[in-house]
Order: sequence, then structure tokens, then C-alpha cells
Amino acid sequence: MLNKYARAFFTRVLTPFAAFLLRRGVSPDAVTLIGTAGVMAGALVFFPRGEFFWGTIVITLFVFSDLVDGNMARQAGISSRWGAFLDSTLDRVADGAIFGGFALWYAGTGNDNVLCAVSIFCLASGQVVSYTKARGESIGLPVAVNGLVERAERLVISLVAAGLAGLHAFGVPGVDVLLPIALWIVAAGSAVTLGQRVVTVRRESAEADAAADAPGARGNEATS
Repeated sequence: MLNKYARAFFTRVLTPFAAFLLRRGVSPDAVTLIGTAGVMAGALVFFPRGEFFWGTIVITLFVFSDLVDGNMARQAGISSRWGAFLDSTLDRVADGAIFGGFALWYAGTGNDNVLCAVSIFCLASGQVVSYTKARGESIGLPVAVNGLVERAERLVISLVAAGLAGLHAFGVPGVDVLLPIALWIVAAGSAVTLGQRVVTVRRESAEADAAADAPGARGNEATS
């Protein structure tokens, strides 16, 4: 849901910066790699130590590379299948690092096995939600469903909650409960989204199979 509106807004905002990088000879692939490395550093260096505020700041600075690299490719007229593949693959790596960082905190100093398991579920379900769409499209289905909690929602909910929870270290009371609440919301939303996509793929595949088995379709195959 957020993808439709937020991506368009930030793309317009970041267009001048993307043009600046192109003039300096920076490639879109380099931005993708640097952005992913920054997100991983923010998540795996700060989050396992419970430094959620600073970790969120670092991640937020680098997560916009996901919009900048595509913007650069379009401006330069060099959009490619390789760039799309690299961007999508490294998105999964970055997402895994974020929820992996949460899991490491709760498995260690955070001392909460339930929330560690919820973090791992968020990590795994996020990967599977993305896979279901990619796999459905690879077999020729449109997978025409947005879903309740997609990547943008997962990142916004978890990172906003983590950043606010990190204010607990600065003496703000009560905010430390926001991250556990957010993780439960993301876990439940991801499960619903996965169900939505599975149901959609099942319906679309049944419709495609029925269309292929229709007498008119067979007749066309026989005369072709």
C-alpha cells in the first residue's frame, strides 16, 4: 500500500540527488551495493547491542538507495534486467539483516525467546511473501494483489518503532514496548499477506488452466 504513494513522492524528491551522482560518474549498481552494506551495518552492528535509535538513523540514511539507484538508471537510460535482479536480491539481504539484528538482540541481552522467534518469523515470512509474487509471475501469472503488509509497510512499522524504542536509552519512559508491538504487527500482517498471495495465485492458476483447457484454446492449438 505504501509502495504506491510513498515511492512516487520520494522518487520526485530524490531525483536531483540521483542526477548529481550520475554527473559524478557513480553507477546505479554501486549505489545499490553501498546502500545494502550501510543497512546491514546499521542493523547488525547497532541492533544486537540494543542501540535501536542510532541503528535506525544509519539504516534510514542508506535505505533510500533503493529509490536512488532505480532513479539513476532511468535518468541514464540504462535500466536492465541485471540491475532489477541485483536490486531485488539485495533488498532481501537488507531485510534479513534488519530482522536478524532484532533476533540477535532478543536472543542475547534482550533475553526474550518469544520475541526472538517473532523476529525470525518476520524475517522468514518477509522473504516468502516476496518469493510468492516472484514465483507466481515467473509462471506467467499477474499475481494481482497488493497485500496488507508488503516490504514498505514492514520497514516503516519496524524501523519507526525501533527508533522510538531507542529513545528509552535517553530517558524517555515507556517507549521500549513499541518494538515488541511492532514485531507482532509485522508478523501478523505478513502472515495475512502471504495468505492473500497464495489464494490469489491459486485462483489465477485455476483460471489460466481452465482457459488453456477450453475447447477454443485447444482448437487454436490444433490449427497452429
